[in-house]
Amino acid sequence: MIEVVLASQSPRRKQLLEWAEVPFEIIVKETDEKFPSEMQTDEVPVFIARNKALAVQALVRDERPVLAADTVVVLHNRIIGKPVDRDDAISILKDLSGQEHEVITGVVILYKGREIAFSDSTKVVFHPLSEEQIIFYVDKYRPYDKAGAYAIQEWIGVTGIKSVSGDFYNVMGLPVSRVIHALSTL
Repeated sequence: MIEVVLASQSPRRKQLLEWAEVPFEIIVKETDEKFPSEMQTDEVPVFIARNKALAVQALVRDERPVLAADTVVVLHNRIIGKPVDRDDAISILKDLSGQEHEVITGVVILYKGREIAFSDSTKVVFHPLSEEQIIFYVDKYRPYDKAGAYAIQEWIGVTGIKSVSGDFYNVMGLPVSRVIHALSTL
């Protein structure tokens, strides 16, 4: 497999590509993560990923594929982003407690004038969480860089998630098997 440019500084996406033994280099450029308010929730992560991919593609001076991704959490048709602070993280997790939500990751791969774009969706259900559990998690793990204020591979995922329907790795931030398949079509 040819080396790809990963347009993300997410340690989870880096780890997932390493596990899949995909050769890559990380190149990032700060991009605006705003989206049109009328956009459908399942289109938002692809829109943001496309902006990331295009920004990084402008920096790459060779013919490697550029891979970008963005993950959103959706609860009751409302996108929940990254928490702005401790209180916001606690509030988000209280909202998710005992509820089913959807995790959608949008992926965009740019290569030689072509674009492959898709999103993957996973349903996640939390057990009811006590305020003490939520505060413990937020204070110990500081999930401020994570959509939905949690990481499935951390304590709260291990102890608080009742079920996952779909790609587990999608919840971590990258539907790796779909990405590998898409890269193999290049």
